[in-house]
Amino acid sequence: MSSQPIDVHVHVEDDRTGTAVSTLKRAIADNLYYLQGKDEHFANLYDYYMALAYTVRDRMVYRRIKTAQTYYEKDSKVVYYLSAEFLIGRLLLNNLINLGIYEPVRQALEEAGLNLDDLIEREEEPGLGNGGLGRLAACFMDSLSTLEIPAVGYGIRYEFGIFDQLICDGWQVEHPDNWLRFGNPWEIPRPDYMVEVKFGGHTEAYTDASGQARVRWLPRVTVFGTPYDTPVPGYGNNTVNTLRLWSARAGEDFDFHVFNAGDYTQAVAAKTFSENISKVLYPNDNTPQGKELRLQQQYFFVSCSLQDIIRLYLRQHDSFDAFPDKVAIQLNDTHPAVGVAELMRLFIDDYQLDWDKAWDLTRRTFAYTNHTLLAEALERWPVSLFGRLLPRHLEIIYEINFNFLNEVRERYPGNTAKLARMSLIEEGQEKQIRMAHLACVGSHTVNGVAALHTELIKQDLMRDFYELWPHKFQNKTNGITPRRWLLMSNPALSNLITEKIGDGWIKNLDELRRIEAFVDDPQFRAQWRQIKHNNKRTLADYILRHNEIEVDVNSLFDVQIKRIHEYKRQLLCVMHIITLYNRLKANPYMEMLPRTFIFGGKAAPGYFMAKMVVKLINSVAEVVNNDPDVDGRLKVVFLANYSVSLGQFAYPAADLSEQISTAGKEASGTGNMKFALNGALTIGTLDGANVEIREEVGAENFFLFGLTAQEVMDLKAKGYRPTDYYNSNPELKQVIDQLASSFFAPREPGLFMSIVDALLHGDEYMLLADYQSYIDCQERVSQAFRDQENWTRMSILNVARMGKFSSDRTIADYCREIWHVEPTPISLEAYSQENAGLKVPRVPEMA
Repeated sequence: MSSQPIDVHVHVEDDRTGTAVSTLKRAIADNLYYLQGKDEHFANLYDYYMALAYTVRDRMVYRRIKTAQTYYEKDSKVVYYLSAEFLIGRLLLNNLINLGIYEPVRQALEEAGLNLDDLIEREEEPGLGNGGLGRLAACFMDSLSTLEIPAVGYGIRYEFGIFDQLICDGWQVEHPDNWLRFGNPWEIPRPDYMVEVKFGGHTEAYTDASGQARVRWLPRVTVFGTPYDTPVPGYGNNTVNTLRLWSARAGEDFDFHVFNAGDYTQAVAAKTFSENISKVLYPNDNTPQGKELRLQQQYFFVSCSLQDIIRLYLRQHDSFDAFPDKVAIQLNDTHPAVGVAELMRLFIDDYQLDWDKAWDLTRRTFAYTNHTLLAEALERWPVSLFGRLLPRHLEIIYEINFNFLNEVRERYPGNTAKLARMSLIEEGQEKQIRMAHLACVGSHTVNGVAALHTELIKQDLMRDFYELWPHKFQNKTNGITPRRWLLMSNPALSNLITEKIGDGWIKNLDELRRIEAFVDDPQFRAQWRQIKHNNKRTLADYILRHNEIEVDVNSLFDVQIKRIHEYKRQLLCVMHIITLYNRLKANPYMEMLPRTFIFGGKAAPGYFMAKMVVKLINSVAEVVNNDPDVDGRLKVVFLANYSVSLGQFAYPAADLSEQISTAGKEASGTGNMKFALNGALTIGTLDGANVEIREEVGAENFFLFGLTAQEVMDLKAKGYRPTDYYNSNPELKQVIDQLASSFFAPREPGLFMSIVDALLHGDEYMLLADYQSYIDCQERVSQAFRDQENWTRMSILNVARMGKFSSDRTIADYCREIWHVEPTPISLEAYSQENAGLKVPRVPEMA
């Protein structure tokens, strides 16, 4: 009997790139053994998390290298996003989902006796941001990769992020956020791309070899910036872009001669100075030293980033003629605005371009996003500080200002008031540099982040600049990534939606409109309600574990989670709670819809009034939660140490989203979008993106109250008298009087008088003017919640109509209308053993 040859093709996967369950199991085991140095007898859950994280990172590095190669070969235009904050959240689950390997990884771990959720909880969360600004930057990076846009995010690798918030006796207490203490498996250090950053010293004029007058900067201190790269994978494609964060270190860590002379502290002084720059996110700037450190931080990461951008550009170009055609730099608020002066310095001092050429390139490269209408948040630096720290940049800014004011004079001859308003230098007892003005003058485009915000920029904040350059101003309404804020945060709701309309919504959020077809389906509404109920149960369990407060999951979950600030008006929500409490005390048998009020957010360490509001919330909670007359109908909870991960619990559980900032103060807001995308209904003012959310979801599905931005301005212009409201409204008066008394602070009489004084003698954020409108609107909320069928219908329509608020849409608009950049798809080659192995061709340097 003759045997026939059998052609057997065996598929072999590389252990570092393969995604089969068996391959993943081998890879995790290898990383546990060879990277963690443990076997199963000694490994703990954190070791398994690290082994898994390295396994996932391997698969991203493979794609990242191919991404860099493709960008180089195609000479793609690249977006460089400069932001002082990137609040990226935990990365393991996000990366598993975007790479499409969640299920095989879960199965591989399950077969080994491990639970993926347990490992996800072992990940330290990088607190590299304070709130919406940093979270927006993280959403944008996700969307840039998902849309296959060549991009690099630049920021600071803070050793200590936003502080850990503890609540002790009702007060916020800050502890260091040592997120790097166990290492970070996602980052890749790049010491070969280290750059030098100068501070202090003086400048001197000289003549170069061609007879041109030049200036050189002779610094007092030199610091080195080392980049650490975090891969950012797109969803459902092969693109992996980079988040490059800079860490500071001294030129010389240790002065051996000084040490031998016995001055041990001075021997490491340079190291201490340098490392302080990237030590902590947003040092308290209530002191001169804090202000100086903030400016050092901003200049440090901007200089590092611009030097890196030029290095990347010059790999393929021998002149700067094409620089704006290949480089788009976005300034995320005014923190990186010093980049305008720094790029000019690099062009004219280091690369010896003439001024006009350098200025033309600079203005065609930068674009600036304004994120605030608050005057105190528009950065101004004292000229004295700036000149001491950055003497060359001060000279450049004065030159920019001189040329700019000449342009203004030509356009508006004799208008000295306009010149004073528009100057980059604010005159006064202490001259200051207006960084928003520098960003505006040095950029080709200025954008706001919501339609109302952009109009207020044009008509008020930057009216003079808009009149001079109307073509510069655009709106780009913010958005959020649906991958993290629905797919990850709310898997049950995501599965229900996908079951009904498919998974196209994950990359095209407009497809959510299709679930409107099921809004009148009783079974679909019942499923929707059950998912919300289960999410509320999950949050209630968290509250019981961490706050030791038992809440009613059938009550209305009324949630306000955001940075604590007076303009965001957490205090107004507290006044509503006190009003309801007073009604119950007056009539304990009255019918009242049960509510659970849930707060979360951090107050800046130096912000006295915000920290008083935190204390007040907890003091009110202490009284309300323990009063037998309330009988559980009201509960007040403050979730300590709010973070991205905690938000992923809270947003899906909320029934009501509190977006109650004073009209005209919130630039956009993105929390409003996260709540609505998860089915919460909004109570809010016509502020920021609330305006557009209401337009999209329908006025009938939004609880509106309060003054408009114009009415706020008109009332203030007419002479706002908060005491008139206090004296004419008995319920409001009772609330204020209780705050003034020791009612909520029996052991500390007068504790809240600072709040009372702020309300009665100024009320900057118009709480008393909006109080009754807010109370009345909350009554409408209570009535609506009693009709659960209709409430569910409204919830479904909110989700269905949130397509506009995807960060994918926002980024597509930036790409088309500001950056003028196109997608660059990435193709991967299938693994073959023949092509594996060490190769040493001449390859281009890759970012």
